[in-house]
Amino acid sequence: MNAPTVIAIERKGEIGRLQLFMLYYGHYRKGHNGMKDLLSIADLDSEEIQRLIRSAIELKQGGRKQLLEGKNLALIFEKPSLRTRVSFDVAMHQLGGHALYLSPAEVGLGEREPISDVARVLSRYVDGIVARTFAHESIEVLAQYATVPVINGLSDAEHPCQILADLLTIYEKKGDLAGLIVSYIGDANNVANSLLLACSLMGIDFRIASPKGYQPSDDVLAQARKNGGQVVLTEEPDKAVQGADVVYTDVWISMGQKAEAHRRHRAFSGYQVNAELLALAKPDAIFMHDLPAHHGEEVAEGILDAPQSVVFDQAENRLHMQKAILVKLLGTK
Repeated sequence: MNAPTVIAIERKGEIGRLQLFMLYYGHYRKGHNGMKDLLSIADLDSEEIQRLIRSAIELKQGGRKQLLEGKNLALIFEKPSLRTRVSFDVAMHQLGGHALYLSPAEVGLGEREPISDVARVLSRYVDGIVARTFAHESIEVLAQYATVPVINGLSDAEHPCQILADLLTIYEKKGDLAGLIVSYIGDANNVANSLLLACSLMGIDFRIASPKGYQPSDDVLAQARKNGGQVVLTEEPDKAVQGADVVYTDVWISMGQKAEAHRRHRAFSGYQVNAELLALAKPDAIFMHDLPAHHGEEVAEGILDAPQSVVFDQAENRLHMQKAILVKLLGTK
């Protein structure tokens, strides 16, 4: 395997087309009262993330508050979900609002009718939309035509709600974010993209160990360069984890990738997070996984129950961060 590639993060750098569009779009969607949509971590800056974390902590400590009384949220899901669906549904209920789940068969996003029409119709009924889609472009089109806030509940490009909740968890466990080392082991997927961008915004050093062909895209790395921080790319998990404060992994095979299962298992065979790998991190390092986990594949059996694991605290914090996001976007300005 090759030696680690260290990317010096600068304030200048060429931005890829997709990220340039997302940056422009994120700026364009912000009104006088702050952000309108949450499509990408790129829609936020460090101060906004800090405010969301503080809000989530206050909501977590303060119990149920009727901050969204009478508000309605549509959940448009093309993919199955446990944490995203339940956390948004319960969050709306505890905040005094109502969530309406719309299955793929009911909506047929982009098939039964155009996404633009779905966005304009739902905008007449509800106060916000959470979309969990395969294509990130579907969420962008929803936001373009909707007159209510649109939240990315997961797309093939990013998973911002997951990572904002993860930052909350890291902050709770470590007391701060700046100066920490987060090591991600595995596929540079949507979760890794959002985590990388968030770390670069919050002054967290980010290391990722992935095999060739599964590393972060140039667009995501260019955005990280713009944000500031340090990113280390390597093919060797032990080098990524050495001295880390946080060790993070995700599944090798995501939804819609079953046809690639054999090739991916072969590529990631040396990238399992196990006790031996965790021992290379700092003694007080924490282990994170966004779930669902494939025990015995990307994470060894028993690791989710190990003392270092904060996986279930991490899952709980999805609820509290969703509340903060919803209050920010749907609450009274």
